Amino acid sequence: MLVIGIPAYNEEKNIAKIIVKLQKVADKIIVCNDGSTDLTGAIAEKMGAVVINHTKNLGYGGAIRSIFLKAEELDSDILVTFDADGQHRVDDIQIVLEPIIKNEADIVIGSRFLNGDDKNVPQYRKFGIKAITSIANTSMDMKLTDSQSGFRAYNKKILKEIIPSDYGMGVSTEILIKSSKKGFRIKEVPIKILYEGDTSTHHPVSHGVSVIFSTMKFISIEHPLKFYGIPGIIFLAIGLFFIIWTIDAFTETRHIIANVSLIGIGTIILGTMLTMTSIMLYSLVSVVREHRND
Repeated sequence: MLVIGIPAYNEEKNIAKIIVKLQKVADKIIVCNDGSTDLTGAIAEKMGAVVINHTKNLGYGGAIRSIFLKAEELDSDILVTFDADGQHRVDDIQIVLEPIIKNEADIVIGSRFLNGDDKNVPQYRKFGIKAITSIANTSMDMKLTDSQSGFRAYNKKILKEIIPSDYGMGVSTEILIKSSKKGFRIKEVPIKILYEGDTSTHHPVSHGVSVIFSTMKFISIEHPLKFYGIPGIIFLAIGLFFIIWTIDAFTETRHIIANVSLIGIGTIILGTMLTMTSIMLYSLVSVVREHRND
């Protein structure tokens, strides 16, 4: 059973025509009406979609979480997430589905950059997406080109194993990091995006900052030794260098170079704190995972 999930916030102008197009390919359509103040929910219900109504706007991540839970409840075989702003092409759904149907992947991402046809993507969005994707790639075994694409397909295993928790825009990265950690197969396929102006309802700076912080949060939890330990060791090495410099200068001149010594002490303290944090967080995460397995 193919289910298509649409997170929607104040999309009364687009939702009806999108549902009409999707009804030709989907067995069920889920619309998460994320606290809209217009007629988005009422229109979706009248069109025959399964509608989840949030009493207030929880954010993109909250909508995706609700769609995941409802799709799993409906015993969906495949869930495709599809944006409500009209930027995705219905014709690309089959492209996203194919690797899952052929059992080549558990998650398929519709990438805006895979085929190099990204001329329609505004430059500032392109820069931000690639920067965030580079950060996300540090915690995964594969190198993605578009970690922030909302056009994705998930198989039944993902719906049973992954429950998104981030209520913001970082949910896209969260799902990928958790899936990679569990060994699920992730694949990208090229899609074309339809930008008729920039229809995004999110401020680009706040959106980018939110996603970066969410990405860093999940990387720090999944890989604490890498996230905190490596910078800690680097700061310890820098601090040791400045302390040796201070001692050497004092031996020759009997004077302490205040700036150099302060830098040495500060970086050693910071390095020690980061190193200890990495060890404690790694131990805590390991205990929590063992408890869950038990």
